[in-house]
Amino acid sequence: MAEEFQNRRGNIPAGLPSFVGRTGELQEIADRIRDERLVTLTGVGGVGKTRTALMVAEQVADRFPDGVWVVRLGLLRDGALLPHFICRETRLRDQTTRPMIEVLTEHLADSECLLVLDGCEHLLESCALLITVLLAVAPGVRIVATSRQPLNLRNEARYPLEPLPVRDEATALFAERALRVAPDFELTEFTGPAVERVCTRLEGIPLAVELAAALLGDMSLDELVARVEDRFQLPARGSTALSAHHLTLGTAIGWSHELCSPAERLLWARLSVFAGGFTMQTAQEVCAGGPLSAQDIPPTIAGLVDKSLVTVRDGRYSMLDTISEFGVSWLRELGEERQCRLRHRDHYLAEARRAFDRWFSNEQADWAERFTWNYADLRVALETCFSEPGSTAVELLGALWFFWYCCGHQREGRHYFERALTLDSTPGYLRMRAAWSYGLIVLAQGDVEATDKAIEMCLAAAPEADRAPGGVARRAAAYLKGTSCSIRGEADRAMELVESYDTPLDVTGMMEATSLMIQACVSYVHIVRGDLEAALKLAGWIRGEGARRGEYKYRSWGEYIWALAELGLGNAASAVEHAYQALEANRRLGDYWGMALVLDVLANGLASLGLGEEAAKALGSGERMWQATFGRSQLGSPELAAARKACEQRIRRLIGDSLYEQAFKDGLETSMVQARIDP
Repeated sequence: MAEEFQNRRGNIPAGLPSFVGRTGELQEIADRIRDERLVTLTGVGGVGKTRTALMVAEQVADRFPDGVWVVRLGLLRDGALLPHFICRETRLRDQTTRPMIEVLTEHLADSECLLVLDGCEHLLESCALLITVLLAVAPGVRIVATSRQPLNLRNEARYPLEPLPVRDEATALFAERALRVAPDFELTEFTGPAVERVCTRLEGIPLAVELAAALLGDMSLDELVARVEDRFQLPARGSTALSAHHLTLGTAIGWSHELCSPAERLLWARLSVFAGGFTMQTAQEVCAGGPLSAQDIPPTIAGLVDKSLVTVRDGRYSMLDTISEFGVSWLRELGEERQCRLRHRDHYLAEARRAFDRWFSNEQADWAERFTWNYADLRVALETCFSEPGSTAVELLGALWFFWYCCGHQREGRHYFERALTLDSTPGYLRMRAAWSYGLIVLAQGDVEATDKAIEMCLAAAPEADRAPGGVARRAAAYLKGTSCSIRGEADRAMELVESYDTPLDVTGMMEATSLMIQACVSYVHIVRGDLEAALKLAGWIRGEGARRGEYKYRSWGEYIWALAELGLGNAASAVEHAYQALEANRRLGDYWGMALVLDVLANGLASLGLGEEAAKALGSGERMWQATFGRSQLGSPELAAARKACEQRIRRLIGDSLYEQAFKDGLETSMVQARIDP
């Protein structure tokens, strides 16, 4: 997952869908982007705003040294998280406690990039406010927004996107899409007039044209013409173009809906609960029920794909926003919306429960990747939790402690934890676990006061047995407090807190996690106290335990501590080898905090081997990750900061200031996450 650090030039999707027409409009929009800082593409749903914006972005990408960044706002429901969402899409991983809008504006202040904010109508006020701030503080940033209505901002350059001209572009689009379901179809002097009649009735609206073309798999062109002319009437006099287009598109989607089988209509409605993509298995688990069995789902989805209502790519399915919105309205008509949203929530809750018990296993990387892919739907599931009585929000958040803590989502995780813990104060295991998980996040952010508060909540909520000596609540509190002390340089106090706890075998869940993490804390305290042989011994156990389980996180910590100990013992080559092993394990999880820690050790090892330029580059790459995640280097730890400063001084003596500065800059601008230098 850390491959995203390899490309700082943006996130335009590879392999954009085929695009027909709009040559002149693409050039006009590109010219507007050159002359204006905010260009808003407006138009009816289905007119092609997203595809047009992506095509233009691809054409003008070379103008922007810091990349083109596409932000799909249809995946977001909570306007308060808009800055977090943009930071995530632009690969800014700041996890500090600073306001996210401050982090974002600081990051973009000197940037020359293009932001494509797609689907602003979902969060119109939040988008307008944020865009105003960004344009004020980041002079090198330009923005292309797509929206069904203008943002109504000063200096907004509006570009109304019209339907395609019928005679050339709409008919060409029809022919291109028809070939997918009718391979023998040709646009000839005989078929051309009929296609033109269809496209005229559909007013050249691209999505309506595509939906109609998809029907050629089930009927002849003559039948299609007859049905279109029977169903679609020309706009009434006095109606505005926009209202007419809305009516035509709505009619086209409604007509496609009528031509679906009952099973396809029902599945279309139920699939609308998904915010992002979904797999076939997920669709079966969430959408089956009543007249639609799990076995019915695959052929029914195939029918929706054939009708261009569902798209599929690399085994993941999705629907356009306009199609999904129709499905939501139909779901409400059926009276199934709440039931379906609860099934959606329960699916991700069940996934989280399974992942919680299997995190320290050979499934670890798969779970991290799975929830990263499904992040948009995880947000929707959380919103469903918040809207319903009970403790499901606290349960879902706590079960996914690893996702927030280990996979780079501390900022957003903190937002959700504070919301859930405030709304639901029910004591017991779930609140205890959630408070501990919240403590991990704020500990990583260096928020001592919030960490102490989390410890208090954890102990107060815990059942009596868990508060007893050796109980899981006591272990959780000891880890949080001990790690906090070790980071601040209070090694003796940290050891007092954690050294008495054993590591019981054959335990799972929170007892397993806290017990293993306490040993990780002890190993670091050994390093801080200079007890390197003890650190080396415990690092070997930690690495072996991680390898036995087939996981990455615990093993990477063992490799990291081993590298630190070897450095202290003067074994630089061994330290570099273990640092590379730790780096690779952290890369598999997308753990930027872990990678930042390891890159500092790697730099020290390379410098000890006389590889000054490579060491400076590693130091620069590590600094980039520190600043991109926590906004400060070495977590504020005096020992880590001192080691980093000593490393820099050694490298400067080794290769000189000028060469150091250049290599460090190279590290800031590139990545050593996948590179390897054999000593």
